[in-house]
Amino acid sequence: MTNVQQNIETPFNEEFCTRLEYRICHELEKSTDPELKGFWCDGVSCFPTDNQLTKKQVNDNRKIITKAWIGKDGQGEYQATIHFGRKALSKYAKGLDLTTTIPELKSDSDWLEIDIENKSIEIKLL
Repeated sequence: MTNVQQNIETPFNEEFCTRLEYRICHELEKSTDPELKGFWCDGVSCFPTDNQLTKKQVNDNRKIITKAWIGKDGQGEYQATIHFGRKALSKYAKGLDLTTTIPELKSDSDWLEIDIENKSIEIKLL
């Protein structure tokens, strides 16, 4: 089964990735980190490599590694590791919408970590 076929059958889909992209943009906009000033996100790929989208893979690894485009021009390619918390794992196993597992804008949690030097981003879903 290809990633495209799996994408249709999993909650890690285009709608979720688009919502995540917008949420990252809002987080970057309100960031007080001077290194991130002017940064924005121009997308999160909903097509990770390998067979990461199977329920077994997500349950066993508790994460999906994909790409995100971030930077002052939104075009820097970053490795995005999306970590699944308990709520996200449960919803994924049941095939339910993951958008409610993206932390809210008003949350003070450190759900997002960006390493500019290594071009990586860590995202922690609820």
